Amino acid sequence: MTGSREEPLEYKDLTGLTTGQLHLLTVLAGKEVGAVVRPGGRLPVIGLFGSVVLVVALMRRNLVQAVAGSMFGCSQPTVSRRWDLLRPVIAKVCARFVPDPTEVTGRRGTALVDGTVCPTWDWAAIPDLFSGKTHFAGMNIQIMANLDGEVAAIGPVPVHGARHDACAFDASGLKALLEHLVNKVADLGYTGVDGIQIVPFKRSGGKELDDSQVTSQGRLVS
Repeated sequence: MTGSREEPLEYKDLTGLTTGQLHLLTVLAGKEVGAVVRPGGRLPVIGLFGSVVLVVALMRRNLVQAVAGSMFGCSQPTVSRRWDLLRPVIAKVCARFVPDPTEVTGRRGTALVDGTVCPTWDWAAIPDLFSGKTHFAGMNIQIMANLDGEVAAIGPVPVHGARHDACAFDASGLKALLEHLVNKVADLGYTGVDGIQIVPFKRSGGKELDDSQVTSQGRLVS
């Protein structure tokens, strides 16, 4: 697949996946949808493999559909149809590869929780997208990682960007995913959330941190 370019597209740069991983994803998607056009129809402008690469690139790079169409040698309406067809299929077939959070946290069993706001258009029809923290419109995505920084879980429900992390943690579904984990650590944005240990610890009323707080904080920072 070359799209409208003379040189092949760099799959890894666009999607974060190797060519082998993309071929596997195409096989799995093909078992769900068959082909991208109806039997007996005209040859597609972009086949199943190219369509999978296209949709993953859209998800990975947040490309404008018209720009993606130019890159892959197809029209914006074709990009839109492939997006609607394959996005839920890709989510379905990849679900089997998502490990349980406890597998990623390992023997130390500590979950680091934080949120990030992914930029979107500021749609007038959707309230509360604008984040005062980041100063742009977006959706708050809640993420959990282990102490080595490896992603272990992502909240399945994006939350409007104006929502604080303490609210988004529950609303995103991440709280439910991590109920069985005892050690959950986050920054001051999660102050007041039950079951989460706040690091750095916040001194209150002029009191110093106790020995356990100092030890725990030093271990997580080091």
